[in-house]
Amino acid sequence: MKNKKPKIIIMSGYGLNCEEETKFAFDSLGGKADIIHINDLIAKPKMLSEYQVLVFPGGFSYGDDTGSGKAYANKFKNHLAKELEEFLSRDTLAIGICNGFQIMTNLGILPGALAHNKNGQYIDRWVDLEIKNKKSPWLKGITKISLPIAHGEGKYTTSKEGYKNLQKNNQIAFKYTKGEICKFQNLEYNPNGAKYDIAGVLAYNGRVLGMMPHPERAMFSHQSPLWYMNKKVSKEGKGLQIFKNAVKYFSARGGSAFGGN
Repeated sequence: MKNKKPKIIIMSGYGLNCEEETKFAFDSLGGKADIIHINDLIAKPKMLSEYQVLVFPGGFSYGDDTGSGKAYANKFKNHLAKELEEFLSRDTLAIGICNGFQIMTNLGILPGALAHNKNGQYIDRWVDLEIKNKKSPWLKGITKISLPIAHGEGKYTTSKEGYKNLQKNNQIAFKYTKGEICKFQNLEYNPNGAKYDIAGVLAYNGRVLGMMPHPERAMFSHQSPLWYMNKKVSKEGKGLQIFKNAVKYFSARGGSAFGGN
């Protein structure tokens, strides 16, 4: 059982569009990822119990017509609330990336909300991040990282009391910071105006991660805008470490992490 690959379910349908890149990341690191349309999961809801990792990838579900992530979250909640609760009660991992993060906040499994960027425009560029919780299974061994963002509603919002709770419960995953890319390109470090510079948050003791940046778009070093500055750099991009950590989490647990409820 120790060599059994963790199974990853990557949701798709209605405008989610980063499934293939996310699957490639997990599969290349020893996972077994399946792309499943939400309607197929609704038809066979018990299927979710077969997986160890749940992924809501990036995209524009339902065209963001009713607000980013709201319609997809409502469909999931209306048909799969019980199965989602059971999934999260097990020793599992879940991640929401960009639109997936928006879906997760609308599902109520992550705190806070995502609002329109402060400039009211779509932003597509790289940012620098400081990791604030190094104990999360997703973030082991990472202290700082640079990743791309691509969103129109990425401004994380929470109240002052909500921020205090995030700090108290160690639920802040990332904060935007002025790192290597921002300094070299003279860029604003928090382009969407996120409250308290928050770029990602955690829940369920760090097992559930929501983040606006796209680690699946930083799988190779040459994807970085600064790749040409270091000729000896590894071919592996920094974004892979997040997916690698998820696969390692179950490899370290052997057979006990597999096999339903």
